[in-house]
Amino acid sequence: MEDETTHGPGSSPEAEARRKAVRASHQPKGLVIVNTGNGKGKTTAALGILLRAWGRNMRVGGVQFIKHEQAKFGELRALERMGITLTPLGDGFTWTSRNLDETQARALHGWELAKQQIASGDFDVFLLDEFTYVMHYGWVPAAEVVAWLKANKPPMLHLIITGRYAPPELIEYADLVTEMQEVKHPFRDQGIRAQPGIEYWSL
Repeated sequence: MEDETTHGPGSSPEAEARRKAVRASHQPKGLVIVNTGNGKGKTTAALGILLRAWGRNMRVGGVQFIKHEQAKFGELRALERMGITLTPLGDGFTWTSRNLDETQARALHGWELAKQQIASGDFDVFLLDEFTYVMHYGWVPAAEVVAWLKANKPPMLHLIITGRYAPPELIEYADLVTEMQEVKHPFRDQGIRAQPGIEYWSL
C-alpha cells in the first residue's frame, strides 16, 4: 500500500506524475473572462478580480459602458482611493431610454477608448463592464470585437467582460465564462428595494 504522506491522501504515483507534468508545461496566458446571465453579481465578481490583482501590484483599470458618466457609485469611490481608474462613459441607459442614439454614440466612444487602453500595454487586468449590451444591440458587431481582440489584445492581459446576453462569438472566444443564474431576489420575493453598499446606489 502506498504511503499517503508521499503523494497526499487519495493520490497515486500516476496522478502525482500528471500534476508534475502539468506544472512543468504551464504556460501563462492573459485570459478573456466573461460574466453573463440574468442573475446579479456579474460586475461584483469582476471587481473582486480587480481587487485581487491590485493587491498583487498588478496594473488594473477599465471602462463602464452603461453607468452614467457622472456616477459616484460606491465601487468608483473605493477604486479612486486605491488609484484605480474605472471610467463610466454611459448615460444611465435603461430599457425605456428615449435617446438610444446618444446611448449608442457613448458606447462607440467607450469602445474606441477601451481599444486604446487595451492595446497600450499599460494594464495587466482590464474590465469592460456591461460591454455585452453594446454587442447585443448591434452597436458593435460581436465578430468585429472578437477579431480586434485576437489581433490587438496583449497576450498577457487579462480582460473581463460583463453583462447579460453575451453573444455566441464572445463565448466561443473566451477562456472562462460564468453565467449568473437568479434563484431568489429580495425585491421580487420580499419587496426589499436596492440598498446602499449592496446595490449600486450612490449616496
